[in-house]
Amino acid sequence: MFESLLIANRGEIALRIVRACRELGVRSIAVYSDADRRAPHVLAADHAVRLGPAPSAESYLNIERLLAAARESGAAAVHPGYGFLAERAAFARAVEDAGLVFVGPTPDTIDAMGDKTEARRRMEAAGVPIVPGVVDPVADAAAARAIADDLGYPVLLKAAAGGGGKGMRVVEAADDVERAFDAARREAEAAFGDGAVYLEKYLAGPRHIEIQVLGDTHGNVVHLGERECSIQRRHQKLVEEAPSPVLSAEDRARMGEAAVRAARAVAYRGAGTVEFLYEDGDFYFLEMNTRIQVEHPVTELVTGIDLVQWQLRVAAGEALAFAQDDVAFAGHAIECRITAEDPDRGFLPATGKITHLRLPAGPGIRWDGGLVEGQEIGLHYDPMLAKLIAHAPTRPEAIARMQRALDELEIGGVDTSADFHRRVMREPDFRAGDLSIRYLDEHPELLEPAPLDDPLAVAVAAALVEHRERTRHRVQRVGAKDSPNGGSGFSPWRRAGWPWEDA
Repeated sequence: MFESLLIANRGEIALRIVRACRELGVRSIAVYSDADRRAPHVLAADHAVRLGPAPSAESYLNIERLLAAARESGAAAVHPGYGFLAERAAFARAVEDAGLVFVGPTPDTIDAMGDKTEARRRMEAAGVPIVPGVVDPVADAAAARAIADDLGYPVLLKAAAGGGGKGMRVVEAADDVERAFDAARREAEAAFGDGAVYLEKYLAGPRHIEIQVLGDTHGNVVHLGERECSIQRRHQKLVEEAPSPVLSAEDRARMGEAAVRAARAVAYRGAGTVEFLYEDGDFYFLEMNTRIQVEHPVTELVTGIDLVQWQLRVAAGEALAFAQDDVAFAGHAIECRITAEDPDRGFLPATGKITHLRLPAGPGIRWDGGLVEGQEIGLHYDPMLAKLIAHAPTRPEAIARMQRALDELEIGGVDTSADFHRRVMREPDFRAGDLSIRYLDEHPELLEPAPLDDPLAVAVAAALVEHRERTRHRVQRVGAKDSPNGGSGFSPWRRAGWPWEDA
């Protein structure tokens, strides 16, 4: 195992990696922008290096500055987390060229799976089912219309270099092809610097199911089961769970085998995710994410396998310590993404200072977050604040546990998505496992606040407000001499004498 690791990320994923380092005896090195100077991931790490001003381009996306931070701090390896530079082959290549270990797949693998048309070609060659369509970029709108006419409508235009829903357009009729093609190409060029667009058949109501894979440098690849990720808004996942409430053992085995073939086709190393669309027993390759996923905790909870630790172990040259037959699944886990957004106003980003924070606890509850009271939430970065995860023996019990945890969660000063998740947990179709990627289109009421004429909603809201006010009042009355630490100023996130801290 290498002695030190630079974490080229921020927020909850950076803090998650710090914790994995501590358990493995690896020295953790955080990086931070001016906006994150006192963020939890910075204070938790063994060392930290300033990158620059708050904008990502001047901090977390600045490859040269990240490499300089690695040199300055004596890092032996670099973990990219997710987002930012995690799936940039140029970054992985620069890390390796600097003589450092990149915690993730090879640059060539990232290149192959980052290009959606190249990925489709490779999957087709490996015998992995793909959605009917073309594997090469479409030259122009006329060519797109000819292909669409042959496939039958609706079709989906997708950016070849894209992800996250950018550069995607659903086309319902032939007359709409030209306008949609031009819009998808412009958006793809703006988002990824590559306007190439390809076309495939649009599946109206599939589930989004992904398979977690792990590979090492010794030729071993296993899958760790599936995650159901069908509850999405504009192709952004909101709720994830493992296992899927619909897959049979036979379906799981078939999809797992296909995911392993996909990983072997690109000599995959580390943790990755093969995403599929699933409909009526059939499944089709969607894309491969060459990084750790936001929703990895649900897989960790049902398998008992620490994915971040295994990323580090594989990067250090270790072989997987288990085979496919050794992977077992226990219980059900659900994750809710807690974001600084207002679902009642179209998920508009929210800003402010966290004035009050009360976290849920108890059996089966996990909180992956990088939040503290007094923290400023701005618009410089992704709005995701944390992940709340519940694990229980059965799905109904996991839902009940999540409801309890959401009711305990209190975040003051910033609008969050917590109320939206409370509505989802109560919704009958969700509770029955009747899901598809059109779930929110079919349940628009989940994006609206509870009606004020609902007596139960009013009573619950009033009780919550009263409880929060009492909590705030009680906290404000506690002086230094009355505090549990006797006014010493001790914080579990602070160590005296750290070189990046000035008084």
